Amino acid sequence: MASLGTILRYPDDIYPLLKMKRAIEQAEKQIPSEPHWGFCYSMLHKVSRSFSLVIQQLGTELRNAVCVFYLVLRALDTVEDDTSIPNDEKLPILFAFHLHIYNTDWHYSCGTKEYKVLMDQFHHVSAAFLELEKGYQEAIVEITKRMGAGMAKFICQEVETVDDYDEYCHYVAGLVGLGLSKLFLASGSEVLTPDWEQISNSMGLFLQKTNIIRDYLEDINEIPKSRMFWPRKIWGKYAAKLEDLKYEENSTKAVQCLNEMVTNALMHIEDCLKYMAALRDPSIFRFCAIPQIMAIGTLALCYNNVQLFRGVVKLRRGLTAKVIDRTKTMADVYGAFYDFSCMLKTKVDKNDPNASKTLNRVEAVQKICRDTGVLQKRKSYINDNGQPNNVYIVMVVILLAIIIAYLRAN
Repeated sequence: MASLGTILRYPDDIYPLLKMKRAIEQAEKQIPSEPHWGFCYSMLHKVSRSFSLVIQQLGTELRNAVCVFYLVLRALDTVEDDTSIPNDEKLPILFAFHLHIYNTDWHYSCGTKEYKVLMDQFHHVSAAFLELEKGYQEAIVEITKRMGAGMAKFICQEVETVDDYDEYCHYVAGLVGLGLSKLFLASGSEVLTPDWEQISNSMGLFLQKTNIIRDYLEDINEIPKSRMFWPRKIWGKYAAKLEDLKYEENSTKAVQCLNEMVTNALMHIEDCLKYMAALRDPSIFRFCAIPQIMAIGTLALCYNNVQLFRGVVKLRRGLTAKVIDRTKTMADVYGAFYDFSCMLKTKVDKNDPNASKTLNRVEAVQKICRDTGVLQKRKSYINDNGQPNNVYIVMVVILLAIIIAYLRAN
């Protein structure tokens, strides 16, 4: 749950937070009894609580395939991210990872905390994979093979140009978008549009670029070696070294660089909206839409925000709960993208070197959303000023007392 101070400031977060807490409890109770599936869903909850919630939108067969797909790629990503593994050892694993999925005896000890558990007990993931329908297996193996080769390529070279940046993001996330589209097709729930590869790729790139922007400080402080994904073509305009952006004396240039990175990510939104609008199955739609709304919200929060270079910047938990609770139709998506675009637009400094480009991209998103004619048919996610009032405070205190009493009784 969120802190008391945050709840008092945003009292309308309470109901969505309680619903999300209940959904988490229900998801934990529904973990399958079979050891391999139990491991997969327990691990999914540990490595990404938000994703483990979103995946609950899907039907059982597709949910199992997506769960395995996610864990396979998380394991692959754990190998790539572990900077303590020598390249001559790491590269063969990345190239052959798609073959290891078939081997229930294979494991490789790397990573930390829950990721180390995932790698040490990867045989459970393999066992679950082998129970999937052939169409699901083929999609997972193909994407894992392509992603491993792409990761290996960028182990040996830095992200220099914006094209490099797009290519890297394609390998580590665009392919996830393509893979999910293939899984949706294999389930019989969706059909592929003629431009499905481009817009699936954009879905992944938008999420990945948001993560790369948000995780700057964590990646640059990685031990024993920094992870550097921001393209030199961008950050080289503002600093001699990428790590220089985290120092307070470089704050102005750092924020300008951050704003250019956010502006770059905004270019994918039109494709993302097009992809989501084409989805037919309501459960798949929610599964896809919730992370995309979280991404535009995160970009709006990060834009022009020097705190990104000082610590963690993320959406408050209550807002996350609202997104999960309220995202049901394309009207909700257009509304959320419009709201967060407005939030971002208010933060644009006319003296920023990329202000004109940023405004053009934000206004293009706003126009797409307005032209749908549905903006009046939904609740706003962010049109609150975060100011407490006495009535709400009294109600919150009473409600919290009831919740605490209930929890103690149970």
